[in-house]
Amino acid sequence: MRIGFAADHAGAALKAELVRRFRAADLGHDYIDLGGDGSDPTDDYPDFAARLAIAVRDGTVDRGILICGSGVGASVAANKIRGVRAAICHDTYSARQGVEHDDMNVLTLGSRVIGPELAFECALAFLGAVFSGEARHVRRLNKVLAIEADGR
Repeated sequence: MRIGFAADHAGAALKAELVRRFRAADLGHDYIDLGGDGSDPTDDYPDFAARLAIAVRDGTVDRGILICGSGVGASVAANKIRGVRAAICHDTYSARQGVEHDDMNVLTLGSRVIGPELAFECALAFLGAVFSGEARHVRRLNKVLAIEADGR
C-alpha cells in the first residue's frame, strides 16, 4: 500500500516520527512524504490537507495520514475534496472502525492532543483495517457518496 503523509507546521515533528517508525517497522508499505517540515510557521493545514487529499483522490497514494495541531482543521479541509473520507481518530477503535464501516481513507491526528506512541498505534490500526463490504456499511457509504455527489 502507498501511504501519504502530510502535516502543517504544528504536526511536522509527529509526522517525521511516524514516518521514521513505519520505515523501521518494515511493514511492506511505501511511505510518501507530501510535505510539511515545520520550518515555516506559514505552512498552514489547508495547504497540506489539499495536497494529501488530492493525492488520495487521484490514486497517487492509497491512504493518507494527515497531522495538524488538533486534527480538526486538517480533517475539515481534507473532506472538501471529493472522494476523501477523513476523520480525526485519537483511539485505535475509531481508526480501525472508520475504515471497516465507513471506508475512511485519510486518518487525521492532532499533534497537540496525542503523543507519538498512541499516534503510531492509531495509524497501525488504520492501515491494518479493510472496508467490511457488509450490506449495511455499503448502504450507508452509498448514502454518503450520494450527498457528496449532490453537493448538499
